[in-house]
Amino acid sequence: MTLAHPLVTEKAMVLLENSNQLSFIVEKEARKASIKAAMEKNFGKKVVSINTMMTSKGNKKAVITFEEKNAAEEILSQLGIV
Repeated sequence: MTLAHPLVTEKAMVLLENSNQLSFIVEKEARKASIKAAMEKNFGKKVVSINTMMTSKGNKKAVITFEEKNAAEEILSQLGIV
C-alpha cells in the first residue's frame, strides 16, 4: 500500500481550505507516479501535482493537489475525518 494515512494538522487543514490540497504520509519508497495512481484509483479524483518531502520524524509526506474544486474535502469526508 503506497498511501499510509492522511496527515491532519493545522497547516494541512489550511492547505485543504485554501489550495484544495491533501497531505498524506506515504511509504518511503513511493514515487510520485505510484502515489498519483493510488490516489486516482482509490478515490476517483484527478490529481494535478504531487510534492514529496521527508519529515523530521523520518516519514515521507506527499502534498497532493487536485483538479476538481472540492475533491480534497470529499476525500477526507469519505475517510471520516471531516
